[in-house]
Amino acid sequence: MPNHTEILNAKPIAIDAIVGEAKALFEQDYRLVTYSVVDLGDGNVDIIYHFDKDLEFVHYRLTTPKDQPIPSLTPVYFAALLIENEARDQFGLTFDGLVLDFNRTLYLDDEITGSMSAPFCKISTIQKKA
Repeated sequence: MPNHTEILNAKPIAIDAIVGEAKALFEQDYRLVTYSVVDLGDGNVDIIYHFDKDLEFVHYRLTTPKDQPIPSLTPVYFAALLIENEARDQFGLTFDGLVLDFNRTLYLDDEITGSMSAPFCKISTIQKKA
């Protein structure tokens, strides 16, 4: 059975390059599918950005400290506001330039602080085994 690293094939990207890459993809008619956020448990998160064009997917992986503001993709892909607000609610991330920031109120409070454990995933599917 292939591992998730081979399936995902996410390209590492620097925090200062993600908006420029998103703009380039937008200009090539790629759509933003979603982000996946993984708490790495060491104060860092992986944010995996998923884009697609004609059912061909492109994935980028940004590894960053949880407390570092992340550039928002909402000026490029407006719909990213829902993904970024969800990541803010569930992981406490902040996004610089977020067009509409719900300030951790996208979900009802007990949905994220009640019986569910947030974040939901604590193991990255793209970390390489040593």
